Amino acid sequence: MKFAAIDVGSNAVRLLVSRIDETGENPLVKKEVLLRIPIRLGQDVFQDNTIGPERATKLIKTMEAFRNLLDVFQPLGYRACATSAMRDAANGQDVVQQILDQTGIELEIITGQREAEIIFSSHVERQLDPDLSYLFIDVGGGSTELMLYSEAAIVASQSFNIGSVRILNNKDQPEEWQKMEDWVRSHVQKVAPLGIGSGGNISRLNRIAGKDETSPLSLRRLGKVIDELSDMSVEGRIRRYKLKPDRADVIVPAGRIYQSVMEWGDIQKIYVPKFGLADGLVRLQYDDWRERNIA
Repeated sequence: MKFAAIDVGSNAVRLLVSRIDETGENPLVKKEVLLRIPIRLGQDVFQDNTIGPERATKLIKTMEAFRNLLDVFQPLGYRACATSAMRDAANGQDVVQQILDQTGIELEIITGQREAEIIFSSHVERQLDPDLSYLFIDVGGGSTELMLYSEAAIVASQSFNIGSVRILNNKDQPEEWQKMEDWVRSHVQKVAPLGIGSGGNISRLNRIAGKDETSPLSLRRLGKVIDELSDMSVEGRIRRYKLKPDRADVIVPAGRIYQSVMEWGDIQKIYVPKFGLADGLVRLQYDDWRERNIA
């Protein structure tokens, strides 16, 4: 069976189509299609508080293409969610209505906390040691979601308007940084957790550091990779590590967010499994399907 998900982020828009294989003891999720379109809605929103006509048109055309692909792959269902840029855009609901009118796709603008909950729905907790504590860190273009997992349960979570595209446009606010630091110090230092990183930038930083999803990335090694990238031009990063242009310019500010959170929480290691909002949306649909159909 197949399920699909659309993630309208501040930096890029993604379509994921996944197949669920139930032949084993636990369901196996296999990605059939993953498309990423770098529209960068946050470029407009964090500057002007609105989605400009050019990017709105690109978004609608992208959603039309995704609609056609959904018709081709014929998943059992799909969910489409938008995050920080659409949350902040004064015309966000107007664009949502245009997408519905022109493509039939129902796009839901979700809160930062709901975003973190959906990402965690990928059941990453099944890979965790219940005797340990973890801080889940998801850094996007417009916001950072933090979720503390301890004693086999989520004990605290918070979303902050700090993201890589915001920083790139000098729209991150010192008071928001302070709020995030205060939250980490008050909630995280007490339990000395390990980190779990989510997002395209930490995945790429992990790869540059020579790690995979099974071995942790140390705070020290992360800092060295960020410093190395900081000393390079955007063009140099593209050539050296074959980064896409819309990844090469945000990877350092994103890395600084992960680094700061880890330093405030005294987190010395971070694991980087491959999961994100779209993966969580697929898993939620599958769990709902099983609940309805398997009695």
